[in-house]
Amino acid sequence: MHDTPIPANLDQIITHTRDEVARLKAHTPIAQFQERIAELGRPRNFFRAVTKHDSNIDTAVIAEIKRKSPSAGWLRPEYEGDSFDPASIARQYHEAGAAAISCLTDEHFFGGRLDYLFRVKDAVPLPVLRKDFIVDPWQVWESRAAGADAILLIAECLSQSELVDLSILARELQLTTLIECHDMNNLLRALPHVGFPDRSYGLLGINNRDLTTMKVDLNHTTRLSMMIDDTSILVTESGIKTPADLKKLREVGVRIALVGESLMREADPGAALRALKARG
Repeated sequence: MHDTPIPANLDQIITHTRDEVARLKAHTPIAQFQERIAELGRPRNFFRAVTKHDSNIDTAVIAEIKRKSPSAGWLRPEYEGDSFDPASIARQYHEAGAAAISCLTDEHFFGGRLDYLFRVKDAVPLPVLRKDFIVDPWQVWESRAAGADAILLIAECLSQSELVDLSILARELQLTTLIECHDMNNLLRALPHVGFPDRSYGLLGINNRDLTTMKVDLNHTTRLSMMIDDTSILVTESGIKTPADLKKLREVGVRIALVGESLMREADPGAALRALKARG
C-alpha cells in the first residue's frame, strides 16, 4: 500500500475492473454464489429505508465507509493499515442516525474489501449498498452472495443493454439498484430504467462530481432535479458538507443524500454525521 493518490480516470478504472472480473470469473463460478445465496435470508430493504422520511424537514443520509480515493489518496493516515475497522464506523453512523450504509468494496483504487459488507451487517441493522464499479452480471451475483442489499450502477460506465440487464438481474436477486448519472445525456438515457422492472427497488443518483475532471458542484443536483418528475427516489451524491447543503437540496425536493468523504475525513465520523444532520 502507498499513501499517494493513484492517478486514474473513469476509463482506466473500468478497464481495470473488467480485466479483474474476467480473472475472477475463471476461478469462481456463479453456481458457487447461488449456493451461498441459498443460505442467506432476504436482503434488507434499502429502498424503503431511504425513502421513508420521518418529516418534511429531514434528509435520509446514506453514510459511506470510504478509506481513500484515486484523487485524494488515504482520507486519514490511520485508514491505511490493516487495523481499519468498518464495523466500528458503521456503529457510529447507526448511532448518529444514518438511514443506510454505503460501503466501498473496490480494493485497487479505493482500499475497500468485499468482506466489509458482512462485517458492517453484523455490526448494525441498517441495509448496505455495495459501492463499486459493477459492469458484469457475475458481480451482481457476487454482491448478493457477499451480503449486499443494494448495488450501484453507474450510467457512464454501462451501455443501454447492460444497464437494463443488470437492473433486471438485481431485481431477481431482491437487490435495490441505485442508478447513478452525472451528465444530462446519461440522465435522460437512464431515467426510463430507474425502477425497472419494479419501482420499489429503484433509486436514481445524481453525482455532483464530474468523473472525468473530479470537480464537484453541489448545484449540479439542483439543476438536473428539474428534469425529474419523482424526486422522492432521487439521491444526491458528493459535495455535501453542511446542514445548509441538505436544506438547500430539500428545497428542490431532494431528501436523500449519500455522504462519505466529508464524514470519513473527521476523526469521529459519527459526530460528523450528527453535526451534518443538525437542523439549523
